[in-house]
Amino acid sequence: MNQCNYQAESENGWHGKLNLVYADRLGTTALIHNSHQAPLKVQRPFYPEGQQVCHSVILHTAGGVVGGDRMTLDFHLQPNTQALITTAAASKIYRSNGTQAKQSIKIQVDAGACLEWFPQETIVFNGAIYRQDLRVELATGASYLGWEITRFGRSARGEKFVQGEWRNHTEIWQQGKPLWIDRQWLPGSEEVFHSPHGLAGQPITGNLVLVGGVVSAEIVEKARSKWNGGGEAGVTRLENGFLCRYRGSSTYEVRNWFIDVWQLLRMSFLNCDKCIPRVWQI
Repeated sequence: MNQCNYQAESENGWHGKLNLVYADRLGTTALIHNSHQAPLKVQRPFYPEGQQVCHSVILHTAGGVVGGDRMTLDFHLQPNTQALITTAAASKIYRSNGTQAKQSIKIQVDAGACLEWFPQETIVFNGAIYRQDLRVELATGASYLGWEITRFGRSARGEKFVQGEWRNHTEIWQQGKPLWIDRQWLPGSEEVFHSPHGLAGQPITGNLVLVGGVVSAEIVEKARSKWNGGGEAGVTRLENGFLCRYRGSSTYEVRNWFIDVWQLLRMSFLNCDKCIPRVWQI
C-alpha cells in the first residue's frame, strides 16, 4: 500500500491495541491472554529453544503509521516466565499531515520473570511527527532486556530527517523507584541533523538496555571489545544494569553488535544461548 492511499484510509487514525499475558504452566511459558484490535495482532507462539522461553512476533497489518494513529501495547509477564517479543518487519512512520502519531507500551514483569523486547528497525520518514512512550514496571527479581534501532529518513534514497518531530520517552521502575529514565527529542532540521548534539550527519541511532541485574566491569569491557564498526558506540554500566548506545549509518553494523552483546548478556544472566528469531532471517 502506498503512503497516499494509507493516509486516505487512515483519515481518522488507527487505534490499534494489543494485550499479551504470559504465565508459567509447569515450566512452560504460555501466552494465556491475547486481545488485539486492528491493525495490531500477534502470531502464534514459537518455542525454538525449549518450552521455558516463549517467542512472540507482532504484526502491524496496515503496513505503517501516520499522523493521528494511536498504538497501545500492554505486556504482562507473570512470575517465573520468560518471553522474547519482536516484530515481523521494520516499522514505518510516514510523513504526517500535521498531527502526531503515538505509540504507548506498558510492560509489567513479575518476580523471577524476564522480558526480551527486540522490535525490528523503526524508519522515521522525513516530515513524520511521532512519539513513543515506554514504561516498564519490574518486580523484585525481575529483569528487562530491550533495544531500539531508529533510522531517520529513508537514507538509501538520500532522504534526511529535516522536517517533523520525533520523541522517545522510556522509563523503567522497580517497586516505585526509577531505575532508568531516558527522554529523547529530535526536531527535524538541517542544523540538528548535522549537529554533534543531534545526529552528527548520521541517520541511525540505537540503544540496548538491561535493567534488573548487576553487571560486572568485565562484562562491560567484553561488550566494548565486541564493537569494531565504523560508527560511534558507547557502553555504560548502570546502577542496576547496562546500556549500549550507537550513532552511525548502518543497520547491519548496529544490529550485529547488539546481537553479540545480547548473547553475552544472555549467557551471563539467563544461562541461555543465542537464538535468533527466524523472522529476522527472512
